[in-house]
Amino acid sequence: MTLRLRFLAISASVLAATAVAPSSLAAQPAKWAEQAKRVTIMRDQYGVAHVYGKSDADAVFGMIYAQAEDDFPRVETNYINSMGRLAEVEGEREIWRDLRMKLFIDTLDLKKQYAASPVWLKALMTAWADGLNYFLHTHPQLKPRLFTKYEPWMALSFSEGSIGGDIESVNLRGLEQFYGSRLGAGSTSPRNDDAAESLPFGTEPGGSNGFAIAPQITTSGHAMLMINPHTSFYFRPEIHMASEEGLNAYGAVTWGQFFIYQGFNERLGWMHTSGGGDVIDEYLETVTPKGKGFSYAYGSGSRTVTAKTIRLPYKTASGMSEKVVTAYFTHHGPIIREQDGKWVAVKMMNNPLEAIQQSYGRTKAKTFDEFKQVMTLRTNSSNNTVYADADGNIAYFHGNFIPKRDTSIDFRRPVNGSDPRTEWQGLHTLDEMILIKNPSNGWLYNSNNFPFTAAGPNSPKISEWPVYMSEQREDNARGVHAVRVLQNRKDFTLDRLIGAAYDSYLPAMEQIVPPVVAAYDALPATDPLKAKLAVQVRVLRGWDYRFGVASVAMTLGNAYGEDITAASAIGARQAGVPVLDYIATKATPASLLAALAKASDRLTADFGSWQMPWGDVNRFQRVSGDIGAGFDDSKPSLPVAFASANWGSLAAYGQTGVRTTKKYYGNRGNSFVAAVEFGPKVRAKSVLAGGVNANPDSPYFFNQGERYATGQFKDVSFYRADVEKQAVRTYQPGQ
Repeated sequence: MTLRLRFLAISASVLAATAVAPSSLAAQPAKWAEQAKRVTIMRDQYGVAHVYGKSDADAVFGMIYAQAEDDFPRVETNYINSMGRLAEVEGEREIWRDLRMKLFIDTLDLKKQYAASPVWLKALMTAWADGLNYFLHTHPQLKPRLFTKYEPWMALSFSEGSIGGDIESVNLRGLEQFYGSRLGAGSTSPRNDDAAESLPFGTEPGGSNGFAIAPQITTSGHAMLMINPHTSFYFRPEIHMASEEGLNAYGAVTWGQFFIYQGFNERLGWMHTSGGGDVIDEYLETVTPKGKGFSYAYGSGSRTVTAKTIRLPYKTASGMSEKVVTAYFTHHGPIIREQDGKWVAVKMMNNPLEAIQQSYGRTKAKTFDEFKQVMTLRTNSSNNTVYADADGNIAYFHGNFIPKRDTSIDFRRPVNGSDPRTEWQGLHTLDEMILIKNPSNGWLYNSNNFPFTAAGPNSPKISEWPVYMSEQREDNARGVHAVRVLQNRKDFTLDRLIGAAYDSYLPAMEQIVPPVVAAYDALPATDPLKAKLAVQVRVLRGWDYRFGVASVAMTLGNAYGEDITAASAIGARQAGVPVLDYIATKATPASLLAALAKASDRLTADFGSWQMPWGDVNRFQRVSGDIGAGFDDSKPSLPVAFASANWGSLAAYGQTGVRTTKKYYGNRGNSFVAAVEFGPKVRAKSVLAGGVNANPDSPYFFNQGERYATGQFKDVSFYRADVEKQAVRTYQPGQ
């Protein structure tokens, strides 16, 4: 066993289980049933599964079984997508998404990596597959969309939270235009996937928050951690897994994975925020025909473009069909589009074997040194990590996988692929990256912004780091807000930490509302807008820039913000400044007033009046457990005070996709949220969007809805004695 994973104990039972040659599928049920006897699942009053196994492998078997009980369609869909097989169940419109995955994920390669895996990891992947197969065996009424059997190697296709995100950064439209034209195919469907590029902020609301609080500024003298990922709702449930081999982790798990993605154990906790350093580079390749193929310029010579046949089966109304693509690769990576007569190759991290080891290894670390040792695997490519532990340490890791580059070259845009100076020069070590530990101010945070305010006055200096060390070169509204609620305090308790994370102030509104008020004040008395907007301006002038369910100003401010940012997006991009700064300093008075007039007219058309309390407009609803389920104004919903992260709301709440209702229904933002205190015994509170189960008939479908909508956290049962007291059902898989 390597030093970096020395704390991952391998028991004799795990070794024995892995040494057994796999038997035929027909002989498996008895083996699965025997393993199920070594697993206990306790469902607490909120439906959260607390899974106990004798070995780590037993715990994995039980926790994936419990996930499948709660939402098998999301488990299955994640793996259909990760292996590039979505078009087989959803049709031709998904073939380019499948191609994107297959450019990076090769099942033959995954099988080789599985064969080369360490013994302890094979045991976990085998238990993962067995748990899913046992679920299918014990639920014969369930008809899978694609997979009737799971193989252990399949776990490597979805090995770490950021690898999917990295791949999904590849533009589908560019991919379709490049390869579709070579098939003689037109566009298979309008591409909504890249719509975020035309929006002022990208996808709504985007981002996550992590706070770490040191003992010296808490009333208990214990370190604390705020875990606040912003994802699409129901993207991750909460779960607890423990074994007699030292595993005891609670938190959010991405459907289908066998490790807690962000959460805590009895000694430490971790929270990921997306962002970090520049981890993906694009190379402009000068390609020329060569025989039946192509070559590309490199240095003083040329190299051969590698061609690979990729089959893309897809579902049709009459059965299955298939497209066959010849995909191209240079040594930099796959070709993903064409630009200015050159082919564009993309280079990114693709190391699933070490990624899954790092993802699981985090859950079993017990000290900062052990956690840091796991981080040296450097495969958490698109994430930052906020950390706290029972020894009183707090830390912030900005990025984890960051290639070394020639700093004289600007890698923020595609670089010359023929120039050897553009090659990666290995990876930065952990100690060469931005790492903040135990700053004297006593707090750390990240909100997907740059790291240069992460610890107040003890933050790193932007001038001391290469540009590629931080993708973000400016703060965001949530960053401004976070510093405001964290600085100059020494009174943090768990409840006050939650209060800070739900503070209602919206710093973006303090930027964009005064300019429209000033524009109104400058209007001549004879201007028609003077009368039309008089009441609106009076409401905004008196606003304290805080959200609340009763706030009319919040409703108007949100609508105005949506319209003025949309109107200013192109100008801001051309000026090279953030859209909020552009509105505050460069937007014309006419555009500001037009946006306010448009916003109030839109609200009036939808609701009969623009003077609507925010809670009457902004709602939380779950009418179906289907992936991508819509909303219905005629069905029950709950008022929500929280607002978009774009305005600086730390408690983010917003809607992606096309709105088909008059009311606003959140589907992205705060999802699983937890506040953790690391004393002699860990103490935690959490809340989950809606509930853990996707079946509308389940008591756990929406039983956390009211708590979520009002920010009322529940106490987490972590220790087994406490779990047993709260358990409403105790059973073994298959019962």
